[in-house]
Amino acid sequence: MKKNIFVAAVMAVSFAFAVPAEAQIKFGVKAGLNVNSVSLKDLGSNFSTDNRTGFFAGLQADVTVPFLGFGCDIAVLYNNKGSQYAYATTDGKGQIVGAVGNTTLQYIDIPFNIRYNLGLSSAVSLYLATGPQFSFNISGKSVQAAIDETSWKFKDSEFSWNFGAGLTFFSHYRVGYNYNLACGKTAEIDYRDEFNNLVHGKLKNNTHQISLMYIF
Repeated sequence: MKKNIFVAAVMAVSFAFAVPAEAQIKFGVKAGLNVNSVSLKDLGSNFSTDNRTGFFAGLQADVTVPFLGFGCDIAVLYNNKGSQYAYATTDGKGQIVGAVGNTTLQYIDIPFNIRYNLGLSSAVSLYLATGPQFSFNISGKSVQAAIDETSWKFKDSEFSWNFGAGLTFFSHYRVGYNYNLACGKTAEIDYRDEFNNLVHGKLKNNTHQISLMYIF
């Protein structure tokens, strides 16, 4: 986690010093909804997942280079992610037993995106954006998933990559879509199957996001 914090800090400082003199810098508030797309690996058919919605909110700084259309942005966002998991197996009598659990994870996200802006009219412009994101888990590693048969270990920091697009209206209002692709595991899960074998698997959390932003 300390390494990721250091890298994020270096990127923020580089962002401040690399801005060309002719660039335009604006600040804004950003909020939106996310839908988590959870994938499981090496856990067999005992586990299944269901997507759930969450929300995020925070501040963003935008840099745009006039006439070129290119720019970048960096944000600090509070992100609340929810997911649901189902676990099912059979007991010694062949009966299906299991449980359903929920997790709500809270993160501080720091995305850094390179952005290309294309003016469609005097009032509307299209943007495309991509870049890395550092996320820091402020919920802790031992989030209770409410499934007694399993052991969950969540990472305290994550690295992911953003792919986004959207529209800016009248230079002040922005609507966007973003897909956040996890570049590593979110959690490790251990459980014992019906044969008492220890099974070790991984969970990865990708996210679809819809956002609204007001630019001052």
